[in-house]
Amino acid sequence: MAAKLRKLQSVDRNNSGKKVTEYVVSESPLDFYVSEQTTSYGKKKPFSIYYDDPEHAVRLLKGDSIEILNHARENSVDMIFADPPYFLSNGGITCHAGRMVSVDKGEWDKSKGVEADHEFALRWLTACRRVLKDDGTIWVSGTMHNIYSTGFAMQQLGYKLLNDISWFKPNASPNLSCRYFTHSHETLIWAAKSESSRHKFNYQLMKEISGGKQMRSLWANLDVNEDSQDIWIVTTPGKQEKRYGKHPTQKPLALLERIVLAATNPGDLILDPFTGSSTTGVAAVRHGRAFVGIDNNADFLELSEKRLKEEQQKSQLNPGLLVKVA
Repeated sequence: MAAKLRKLQSVDRNNSGKKVTEYVVSESPLDFYVSEQTTSYGKKKPFSIYYDDPEHAVRLLKGDSIEILNHARENSVDMIFADPPYFLSNGGITCHAGRMVSVDKGEWDKSKGVEADHEFALRWLTACRRVLKDDGTIWVSGTMHNIYSTGFAMQQLGYKLLNDISWFKPNASPNLSCRYFTHSHETLIWAAKSESSRHKFNYQLMKEISGGKQMRSLWANLDVNEDSQDIWIVTTPGKQEKRYGKHPTQKPLALLERIVLAATNPGDLILDPFTGSSTTGVAAVRHGRAFVGIDNNADFLELSEKRLKEEQQKSQLNPGLLVKVA
């Protein structure tokens, strides 16, 4: 599926004595990250291709997502799902498998202070907006620790906020301190690139999933194959979704399936700039979308590759997994 770039001869456009190798723009959405001039990368490309499957339109890149997207082709992605750091790993405690454990997901999840965290949100959202098509949309997941900063940053950058959605986690960890309400939901912000965007929304399909009623912004049980419902209740990922390994912030597949079905059409390109275990990619493959995931952690990318390969095999054996959008 992925078309290759055709190399042209080197040219000296500004009579500066410095020749630049130019390329024909690829027709493949999977080449979205290839800059039109190789010299714009400097001495070293900001990424390596970790996994590439042109047949299923799937690619994983290893590197810093902001740096990669700042060199990427503009206006090339139909939808972005981003699950950025929540900045929870700051010495707190939680309950896991009935035991008290510290919240330490990794250095990437540690807060650097309110202002620095907000500056980070502005930088990665700016990079994402650059590659998003004019009518494209972005979904961002978060909790109270980061979602308000994210929403404010989106408004600062000119995104058009479409919905905020709460998905309820009935199996959330209990609150051990007994001094707060139990944290049992996460918030999704859905936004278009700008006020003038004509965003995709597969309204009829969402209404069908909701049993003939308009789908609400409070999400309960999300399995698209179960009985109709209009509230979004989603359990956290079970053992089956983590059989190849665990990611500390892995999202349930049912959540990403609904997002993919709601805001994209078959063949669209979906980007996840913090791909982790690539639940977004699994949902994309299952429903016939192209996918590019970015992460700088080789262990997470290895986990992603295993999950994606399994889903690709399932899709070949059972084409009925692909859900057609009306």
